Amino acid sequence: MTEQQWKDLQSVLRGEVLDPLPAGFIIDCPWLPNWYGISILDYFSNDALWLDANLKAVREFPDAMFLPGFWSEYGMCTEPSAFGARSNFPRNEFPHAHKVIRNSSEIDDLPVPNPKTDGLLPFVLNRLRLAKPRIEEAGHAIRFAVARGPLNIASYLMGSTEFLTTMMMEPDRAELLIRKITGFLKDWIDLQRETFPSIDGILLLDDIIGFVGETEFRTFGLPYFKELYGSDVSVRFLHNDAPCRVSAPFLPEMGVNLFNMGFDIALNELKDMTQNRVTMVGNIPPRDVLASGDEADVRRAAEDLLKGLKDRSRIVFSCGGGMPPGVSSENIRTFVEAIRNG
Repeated sequence: MTEQQWKDLQSVLRGEVLDPLPAGFIIDCPWLPNWYGISILDYFSNDALWLDANLKAVREFPDAMFLPGFWSEYGMCTEPSAFGARSNFPRNEFPHAHKVIRNSSEIDDLPVPNPKTDGLLPFVLNRLRLAKPRIEEAGHAIRFAVARGPLNIASYLMGSTEFLTTMMMEPDRAELLIRKITGFLKDWIDLQRETFPSIDGILLLDDIIGFVGETEFRTFGLPYFKELYGSDVSVRFLHNDAPCRVSAPFLPEMGVNLFNMGFDIALNELKDMTQNRVTMVGNIPPRDVLASGDEADVRRAAEDLLKGLKDRSRIVFSCGGGMPPGVSSENIRTFVEAIRNG
């Protein structure tokens, strides 16, 4: 993000209504490589191609905020790899991390990784170190420490069904696993911030909180997210595009001030749930409109979104979730223009 975009985001977080209205998107490997014209494997394995793809995006769409911006990642394999997860990297499909924990008893002896040395994490940081001069030459800065959330990582280490079952049947073991992952995440976030002093935001991505009830969320989610968002950063960003009606009322208590949701809930409802204390990033359908629709469909969705709002404060206009595969440049421009002209 540029300095002006960062200032604009801070203004939106304070409740100011900008003119023109802000638009932005989470962009990463599901969209960026193929949009740029390379395979996902090329994007992951060639630092120059990764950087050029990100630079092309920020240059082609200067009026859009890209969040977190220059995201150094290896898909869902990034954090699980530090725990020893075997990872598959097909040439042009999303990577996959395999289970590490075959039995809940193995949680007791699961080592906590060192983010300086373990898995793909050193490659994540080194890619950013090498790219930092060109990122700054382009007028941007590294603004966010980024990580998958604790329940998300746990679901990869055990398998989603197995982890959710452990929550219900062996809550002490499930809590031990989340405690270990949270300790690791604190170290990982701290390392990113130490490496890049320009970081003043945290982005956590965790869809698994969308699949638990309120009691389970209060036990296994809320205290750990509060701990992770307790850092002295100005932007505390959460992505959860799974169902969010259970967890959304707790966003202010979690410390979240920026939230990217799924498209199956209205911004007005989320504003009511959070007493309009959290800035929303959304909320048109990502696949069926932004990716599969034509420019008229995108424009209509943007206009309907604007018309339906009770107020326009604390919103970065976007799609529900990250940028999906197959979104065209024309549809992005149409959406941004419709919002800015709204």
